[in-house]
Amino acid sequence: MTYVDPAVPPVEQVERTRDVRSLGVNGAYAAAPGRASVKDVVMAYVGLTKPRVIELLLLTTVPVMFFAARGVPALGLVVATVVGGTFSAGSASVFNCVYDRDIDEQMRRTRRRALPRHIVTPGAALLFGVVLGVLSTVVLWLWVNPLSAVLSVAANAFYVFGYTMLLKRRTTQNIVWGGIAGCFPALIGWTAVTDQLSWVPIVLFLVVFFWTPPHTWALALRYREDYAQVDVPMLPVVKPARSVARQIVAYSWVMVATSLALWPVAGTGPLYPIAATVLGAVFLVEAHQLLRRAGRTDQLSLLQPMRLFHSSNLYLSLLFVAVAIDPLLR
Repeated sequence: MTYVDPAVPPVEQVERTRDVRSLGVNGAYAAAPGRASVKDVVMAYVGLTKPRVIELLLLTTVPVMFFAARGVPALGLVVATVVGGTFSAGSASVFNCVYDRDIDEQMRRTRRRALPRHIVTPGAALLFGVVLGVLSTVVLWLWVNPLSAVLSVAANAFYVFGYTMLLKRRTTQNIVWGGIAGCFPALIGWTAVTDQLSWVPIVLFLVVFFWTPPHTWALALRYREDYAQVDVPMLPVVKPARSVARQIVAYSWVMVATSLALWPVAGTGPLYPIAATVLGAVFLVEAHQLLRRAGRTDQLSLLQPMRLFHSSNLYLSLLFVAVAIDPLLR
């Protein structure tokens, strides 16, 4: 699944500020090819791992560990899971960057990444991704448990082969099914503590599954011209904004209903259902507002899809914080 920082200035501004050495860890570097400093190269490798994606994935891993432990899990276990999960997610992102470097070079929001700017070679990036993947498997297998390691490898493989190579450039449902890879951290967080699966992490898996389309389609509405330019059939490219907004609303309702199912399935305390209800209501209001705007116009400046995108990040973050805190209050 590809996430970007919408706050990064447009490429036109970057072109006017070439004297700036670095604009962040997502590959927004102004150093000319062949003249990159050591810092530029290091930050380029960091950017290949898509740190903001890792942050979001870990946010759905660690809280589930608290929930599974019914309290505070062992610190060493948390550290090992976080390190292994970081390496795994970073590896998948690097492979994604290597495979998509042709279209990344043409898209406004991705052309500042390390590979399009030739700060890192494809071969070096591929080796980096392999090393991260191996390290991830070793860490999780030895210091967490084999089940978590296998789930991590499965998530990595599905993201690379399922989403990046098979689905992304072929179907409008790319992010729906490709987003499954981003749901695995909920399973991994649970199995890291319990060494087994149950319905509880599956419910949380489904919450992330139904959250992914509204989150990603809102971003794709903002950058639909980018996707259209490189023939990636994201839903907003092939369907009018109103049709996309309808599907966003539908997925949002299912997501909220699924989040509330955790209450009876896991026997949570009162905090979680209250948080899930309030956060879900706010999310649904934002989704319906997008639908109303889409019914009036198709112009990007009036659609304001990034409002829903930012709201979706906040929703998932706070929902999983509630997952972590709920057992502490009991």
